[in-house]
This record gives sequence, structure tokens and C-alpha cells, in this order.
Amino acid sequence: MKSILFSHSYFLRFDPKQWKTGQPYAPLGTLYAASLMRENGYKVSLFDTMFAHEPTEVIKEIEEVKPDLFVIYDDGFNYLTKMCLTNMREAAFRMIELAKQRGCIVMVSSSDSTDNYAKYIEHGADFILLGEAEHTLLELTNAIKNNHTNYISIEGIAFKENGKITKTSKRNVIKDLDSLPLPAWDLVDIEPYKKMWLKSTGYFSMNMGTTRGCPFKCNWCAKPIYGNRYNSRSPENVISELKMLKKKFEFDHIWFCDDIFGLKPGWVRHFADLVESEKLSFKFKIQARADLLLEEGHIKDLARAGCDDVWMGAESGSQKILDAMDKGTTIEQIYSATRLLKKHGIKPSFFIQFGYLNETKEDIEKTIQMINTLLPYNIGISVSYPLPGTKFYEKVKADLKEKTNWTDSDELHLMFHNTYKPSFYKQLYRYVHKTYRSHIAWDTFLNMLKHPSSISLQALKKAASIAYNVPAAFFAKRKLTMLEKA
Repeated sequence: MKSILFSHSYFLRFDPKQWKTGQPYAPLGTLYAASLMRENGYKVSLFDTMFAHEPTEVIKEIEEVKPDLFVIYDDGFNYLTKMCLTNMREAAFRMIELAKQRGCIVMVSSSDSTDNYAKYIEHGADFILLGEAEHTLLELTNAIKNNHTNYISIEGIAFKENGKITKTSKRNVIKDLDSLPLPAWDLVDIEPYKKMWLKSTGYFSMNMGTTRGCPFKCNWCAKPIYGNRYNSRSPENVISELKMLKKKFEFDHIWFCDDIFGLKPGWVRHFADLVESEKLSFKFKIQARADLLLEEGHIKDLARAGCDDVWMGAESGSQKILDAMDKGTTIEQIYSATRLLKKHGIKPSFFIQFGYLNETKEDIEKTIQMINTLLPYNIGISVSYPLPGTKFYEKVKADLKEKTNWTDSDELHLMFHNTYKPSFYKQLYRYVHKTYRSHIAWDTFLNMLKHPSSISLQALKKAASIAYNVPAAFFAKRKLTMLEKA
């Protein structure tokens, strides 16, 4: 066994909202796995499904490469893969079948296959790699190459033996992330990514991970790959990858796709020092918690390093809901962190979640008020989505019938019984966006009156959008009220 063909199950065209947004990121987790296997003497190649039209396109790649092993290795850093969308699951099943028909040994590593390994084995996969899988993949592949068949001794896999599905003991996560080789970026055709980014935004963004895992206990957040442990690369290791990517691909912007960026004490300060000493110039966005942002000097160091946008897991404007989620943050921290970010020239953006258990009209109104008062740079709205392995899932699983996953990321279907029907939450999504944009437009108009010298074409367009957004918000609210009464 010498040749491995890697792939992943995220097809951008199967997710219409994300295709329209036009901001794709390469499968980072896949590239890490391919790099480790290449470092250990295996010949690796990549069938990147990001821009593919259908799973059958893998046939040509398999027949040309003739791999011994076909590995579907999803990008565990990307929240879109963590959502376990059924469009992508069906695509994975199809690729498994096509690879098996052509004589490949098939392995799968993903959030969905970790949670539902039996389904993937039933569709022909030989092995499911459970959780963080680079070391599992290497050990299992070496075993197969050396004709060892005592798979039960290999941690972190599921497979069928004598007609029965067997799951081995859990493998510990990797603590020394610097020991991993840098991702195999040379395997990716980066031009389609760059072209789509430039068309949709005017700049080119790439993704990087500096950490794995999250130690916090939000009870709706699934962590099937990297778990509750928090491990970090060194700032020096991250800088080396940034320098390589800048030289090779000339990116403008980085998305640090960690669940939480810079949690380790002193990490962000050291990173900012290195960015300055290496004279690196780039913008980046991160995900963070409101409470951590308020630590002394944290936001100032982020700004010094080039942070442009912080996506905060605000979730709700109701303390009752935050407490029910085991979020561990307060409304006051959200307000303080947002204002401090703006003070230092960083754009605050909010993740918002509606439809959590026992959420009332009053809770919803508090969330809308928070958004329209703080006016974040951007908002990402979802409805509560139960994922296996979470306390939240256990609370609502009796309500989950045949439908337990969304088809694509825009479905926004509430899959359990709550205060209102699913149609209400879909309309709520529309209304919140309309009223938020109305407030943004009005705020822009007032700022132009106060500071005429700062008027720009972009500001004029934003202010002029009042003419559309105010009446649109009014009619969206009327429809929402009708659905509420229904």
C-alpha cells in the first residue's frame, strides 16, 4: 500500500446559501491529514469536492490515480461540516460506493461519521476514524500495509468484523500541535478559491487553525472531533505558516478558524509581537467569547496584530437563555466587549441563536433590542440545532422523528416542539435582518450629519437603504405577528 487519494464531503454547490455568498475555504483538516501521511512516506493526492458538480466526478480521479486507499477526511475546523448536512452525507455515501466498486479500501473521518459510524459502514466504508484522526489514520494504514489484522488494538476506529460492527477505545487528542507538519497546501488548486473571493468581496481570504478544542461547556455545542481539551500551536509555528502562505498565495486576509482564538495566557501578546517584528501586514477575523475579550490588554493586542473582525458567540440578549445554555457569559459582558472592540477599531460581529428551549417573546425582544442597540458589524442568525453528543440533544431527542439534520445551511428548520412553530422562526430570521439593517442605515445617516467630512459613496448607499429597509421591516413584522398569533 503506497497511494492514498484524499477527499472530503463538502460540495459548495449543494449549499445554495454558501454558493451565493461566495466565500469558500479550503479543507484544512484534510490537508493536515494528507501532509502527515506524505511525511511518513505515502504518496498522496486530493480530489477537492468544493467546486465539484456531483460525487461521480471522483470516478475519473480514482481511475487516474488508482489509489490503494480512498480517505474521506472532512475539515473539522469548519462549522459547515460540523452541521452534518444531509446533502453532504448523501454525497459521502455515493463516493464511498464508487470507491469500493473500484477496489479501494475506504476510510472516513468526519463529525457526522463519528456520530453515525454504523450508517457509513452500512454504505460500504471499511473503517471510520473517530474523533481527531491524523494519528489514527497513520497507525491504521501502517497496520494494513504490514498485513496486521488485529484492528481492535488500534484506538479510535469503528469497523465491521464477522458481520458485527466494532468500536475501539477512544484515542487521546494531540497535545503537541507543533509536531504536526504544516498542511499540504500544494495539493489544492487555490485559483478557484481566490477567484470566487475576489468576485464576492474584492479581497482574498485563507483559513488557518492555531488551536484545537474548546474547554467551555455550552450545552448545545458538539465537539466530536477535537473535544473539550484545548491545545495550541506556538506563535512561532503559526508565523512560519503565515509567511509561507503570504509568499506562495499572496492572501489579503486570514480566518483563524479556532473555536476560541488566543485563550492561552500571553499567546495573543506574543503573537502580536512576532507579527510586528516580522513586518507582516494582513487583516484577520476570529471567534471569541465576550468574557475573554475583556481581559486586560487582550483587545489592544488583537488590534496590534491586525485583527479586523471578531465573531462573538453572543447567542441571546436574555440572561435567562444564556444561563439555560450554560454559556457562562453575561449580557453586560457582551455590551462591554462590543463597545471596547469598536473603540480599538475592530468590527464586532454576533452569532445569534433563536428557538432555544423555553424561549419566550420577551427573550426574543431582548435579543433584538441588543442587536439594534449595539449595531454589530454583522450578524449570523440560526435557530437552535440539536447535535448528537450534546445535553441539548438529549433534552429534545424525543421530538426528533425522521428529520434530525438540515439539508443545507439555509434550511433553518426548528426540528423540535417549542414556543412557536418553525414558520415563525424562519420569518423571525427575515425580520431581524430587516430591522437591523434599518438601524444601521439610520445610524449611518446620523453620523454623516455629525461628520460631513467622512461622507463616502458607501456611506451614502447605506444611508439611502432606509428607503427600502424601513418599510421591509414593517411588513416583515406584520407577517411575524400573524405567525405568532397562529
